[in-house]
Amino acid sequence: MITVRDLIKAKGNKETYSVGATETVYRAVEMMAAKNIGALLVTEGERIVGICTERDYARKIVLKGLDSRKTQVKEIMTEDMITVKPETTLEQCMALMTNHHIRHLPVVENGHLTGIISIGDVVQSVIADKENEISGLQEYIEGLSILR
Repeated sequence: MITVRDLIKAKGNKETYSVGATETVYRAVEMMAAKNIGALLVTEGERIVGICTERDYARKIVLKGLDSRKTQVKEIMTEDMITVKPETTLEQCMALMTNHHIRHLPVVENGHLTGIISIGDVVQSVIADKENEISGLQEYIEGLSILR
């Protein structure tokens, strides 16, 4: 089974982006657009205090008619983050994401953030793994037919 550690290793050394809790939501959305990402970790000093996602913006700013240039990130962020460990399997990640209707999972090891994975990362990895499995089975079947 593929783990979060395997996924992060395969992704390469991607930077994890964050925004200060007192920054404006507009600044957070601007950062997400510039980095082509859907979530930012929210910090107060060195401490991670939440996560701010495109979904938070859509539901808590747009639908409520708030001004993203005046609203602070801490007013819309999700404080109770669901996190995973490097040894968590991708199947477990998919279950968490599905059951909690979330698209991003911060990865924590020994109390320290080591990365963040998205539903896109998980799906791509699972598809690649299944394609490798299918390829191996096809080679096995072709090998059997040669022996006949």
